[in-house]
Amino acid sequence: MNFDDSAKNWDTDKRINRAKIIANEISNSINIGNNYSAMEFGCGTGLVSFNLYNKFKSITLIDSSKGMIDIVKSKIDKSKIDNMFPYCLDITDEDSLNKKFDVIYSSMVLHHIHDIEAIISKFYELLNEDGYLCIVDLDEDDGKFHKKYPDFHGHNGFNQDEFKNILISAGFKDVQSNTFFYDEKIVEGEKINYSLFLIKGRK
Repeated sequence: MNFDDSAKNWDTDKRINRAKIIANEISNSINIGNNYSAMEFGCGTGLVSFNLYNKFKSITLIDSSKGMIDIVKSKIDKSKIDNMFPYCLDITDEDSLNKKFDVIYSSMVLHHIHDIEAIISKFYELLNEDGYLCIVDLDEDDGKFHKKYPDFHGHNGFNQDEFKNILISAGFKDVQSNTFFYDEKIVEGEKINYSLFLIKGRK
């Protein structure tokens, strides 16, 4: 899946509407302080963060796709938003980020990441004490969600109980999860039902 190529046509009505629901679920699941800093991991074109920027003092947007970050930058400039800061980088590089955050969130990203334990540990490291981690992703499925992408080698969603154990093993406390979104998509003429869950924990 080449996200640089997808960036210009990423903001479909379906993704825009879903991002609003996801952003509401994130903001309603945690207590956001007036001076909180946040990081969105795998921000894409910033659809989720554009629904959250007025709730945080600052949001750092991270993506490894330059095409996605270029779109985010143009949208931020056009909207004249002064507290969103996009970066194209890999957070697993030791010196890529020299700051910590009160909240880290991601949406529909971790199923693309091979080593889930490593990235969860990295999030723990990047959070301030008592900081929140919120992850939205696919409930476990049979692989049909990504059927039309033969180069997809990620996870076919996640088992929530197994995911909770990964967070707990990394040191997170107050770990909870719930499925909050149900939808369908057409893949190669077949209607595919899918659902999204939010899992959260505190450092």
